[in-house]
Amino acid sequence: MNKVLTNGFILIVDDNPTNLSVLSEALASEGWRFRVAVDGESAIAQAERNQPELILLDVQMPGIDGFETCRRLKANPITQNVPIIFTTALTDTESKIKGFSLGAVDYIPKPFAQEEVIARVRVHLQLQQLTQSLEQQVSDRTNALEKAQVQLVQQEKLSTLGELIAGIAHEMNNPISFIINNIPPLKEYIAAITELLQLYEQEYPTPTTKITTFIKNLDLTFVIEDLVKILSSIQVGSERIQHLSTSLRSFSRSDSDTKLPADLHLGMDSTLMILQHRLKPNGDRPGIEVMRCYGKIPSVNCYVGEMNQVFMNLLANAIDALDEAIVQGKMCDRIPQIHITTDMNSQQMVVIKIADNGIGIPERLKQRLFEPLFTTKPVGKGTGLGLSIAHQIIVEKHNGTMEVNSQPGKGTEFSIAIPI
Repeated sequence: MNKVLTNGFILIVDDNPTNLSVLSEALASEGWRFRVAVDGESAIAQAERNQPELILLDVQMPGIDGFETCRRLKANPITQNVPIIFTTALTDTESKIKGFSLGAVDYIPKPFAQEEVIARVRVHLQLQQLTQSLEQQVSDRTNALEKAQVQLVQQEKLSTLGELIAGIAHEMNNPISFIINNIPPLKEYIAAITELLQLYEQEYPTPTTKITTFIKNLDLTFVIEDLVKILSSIQVGSERIQHLSTSLRSFSRSDSDTKLPADLHLGMDSTLMILQHRLKPNGDRPGIEVMRCYGKIPSVNCYVGEMNQVFMNLLANAIDALDEAIVQGKMCDRIPQIHITTDMNSQQMVVIKIADNGIGIPERLKQRLFEPLFTTKPVGKGTGLGLSIAHQIIVEKHNGTMEVNSQPGKGTEFSIAIPI
């Protein structure tokens, strides 16, 4: 039973040498560590420097009395949870009520009975340790619930987003395939009709006035030349839409139950294609330059859809940071840029770095970036789940690491490392 106190200590506060001797002897007999203070001020100072497990506090002392000492200790966030037992000769009900109202947990009357001191101290040490254990269990359970909540949100988000994007890509694919497949024969028909008109000009060099007037009003030469250009533009635009459709299908792959070898560069490029509209010039904001420095990396065994979501969250955050820097006028004529680099490190892990030259993140906020529901964005512009989900995907699902380096006013870099 005397092991309820291990690394901590009990603080005895009393100005009477006899009382100190009796209490010290009682605590020492049980192997409990203790320290001594002879007045309220020194007791408060000691408790702030090194928090005790329990305080035995005399009521009647020179300077501030035990009641005022107790009040100050309970008002201090550092010491407010330390249990306090009053040691006093005052046994009237009013004094006891005052002590309990100030936060004391018990009274030990004077003169002391050693057995009573030991029994009361032991009980309150056990209660304190049980309370701390319960608080830790509650904290652990809360963290577990928060992680479970984030995971459920992430899975639902991935599932819904994947189905939506896959559906859009599928619906886009049919009409765009129809257009692309019909462009070659259309080119042949236009070329044939053009050749036919040229033959008519050769065989009938003197058309009627009606035909001559129509050709002049139509500007036939320009129309024939422009028709070829229009058809070429349609082909370029169709191929671009087809590329976007392919990117959407690649991004929406949701292999949530199976890891598959994946080309992370393809996933990054697909994500950038989807975010292309946010990278273009917008009003007074110039276009955002994306600098890609891809190293030679192998395919990575991963959950493809979830890795793409990580890229989406990090790139979208980088764009938000650049937008915010421009709004606040903090770019100082710098061109907004996002740098993406990939490489292998000495531990044979693929390292992906996504950096922006935006407003940066203050040190006090950087430590909380991966906490669920924590966001630095205004209400309605962020849920506080993006980075938490990304961190969970990389660290817990891929046994990797995610770190952030930032300098306020200069930019932020997120670094991901995952085993191949």
